[in-house]
Amino acid sequence: MPARVIVVVLGKQGAGKGTQCRRLAQHLGVPHVSTGDILRAAVRDATPVGLEVASILAAGQLVSDELVNRLVEARFADADAARGALLDGYPRTEGQARALDEILGADGVKLCINLDVANALVAARLSSRRVCQECGAIYRDTDIEAISGTCSNCGGDVVQRADDMPEAIMQRLEVYERDTAPLLSFYEERGLLVRVEGDQDPQEVTADILEVLAERGLA
Repeated sequence: MPARVIVVVLGKQGAGKGTQCRRLAQHLGVPHVSTGDILRAAVRDATPVGLEVASILAAGQLVSDELVNRLVEARFADADAARGALLDGYPRTEGQARALDEILGADGVKLCINLDVANALVAARLSSRRVCQECGAIYRDTDIEAISGTCSNCGGDVVQRADDMPEAIMQRLEVYERDTAPLLSFYEERGLLVRVEGDQDPQEVTADILEVLAERGLA
């Protein structure tokens, strides 16, 4: 197994990236690095970068690639990332992918996994998703936590996020096709891309990914 394993996990919103990264992080002993989580934590903790992000979002603007790159680079400096990381939500664009190459240097990305899921399934998954505003725990609309509105982990409010509404879902899929789907070719040309069928039981998806990791000497 290489000294440092950096795995990029791609897929449309609702493809199951977070679920698989959490499972694989335990198996590989490396952190699940989600840029969404990093941004929310920075805003919540009112760090200097968090205040910068909050002002950008309050103005209705997008967080720049440069700022996201800085956050990811800082995360890689943490002790738990010394052996690698599973990247969820980053890179989103080819520009970010090239910045990641510069951040990693000789280590480089070892594998890119694309969780392949049809748009109809993505829409169904996202529209039924409910999220705790405090700890980020995810529930389905039929879960008792979603019905009661209270998270069983931390007692926070469980809500449907605005970007999980039908119109927002379609917009997010359009953005994915425009900005992120080209990364499939970017990593395929480097021989790093593996497609995994995401329309399976989560345990089966995990098993398929672990098989790929083992074949490549990464697990």
